[in-house]
Amino acid sequence: MKVLIAEDDRDSRELLSWLLEKMGYQVVATGNGHQAWEAFRREKFRLVISDLLMPDVDGLEFCRRIRALKLPKYTYFIMLTALIGKKDYLEGMEAGADDFVTKPFDPDELKARLRVAERIIAIQEPALSDGPLSRSSHSA
Repeated sequence: MKVLIAEDDRDSRELLSWLLEKMGYQVVATGNGHQAWEAFRREKFRLVISDLLMPDVDGLEFCRRIRALKLPKYTYFIMLTALIGKKDYLEGMEAGADDFVTKPFDPDELKARLRVAERIIAIQEPALSDGPLSRSSHSA
């Protein structure tokens, strides 16, 4: 599965890219919300991980733009943030984020949240019914 990353901090972007590639994802990493929006318009992604605070197009605006497209296939959106306040959380959920991961992120927590994202995406993909996630859910 391809994942689009929008993260303006180079070190965080490289670490996130490395972790996701190690987990078997194909990664497209961008350095700001504007680049991420352009990448998304060229090629729709089913999974997006975006920093909340970025110059120009922030994570909230990026998420709103994706939701406004009303795409036939759902895009699962994970927001990364160093902010932990209720206001930021509510703004993100209102913009259409599906989940939040606080920075600095724990790799194990991120893996768990990505598994949830995959399950949500798989529910909408009957063609994935032969995939490893479906087999484990059918055996339960």
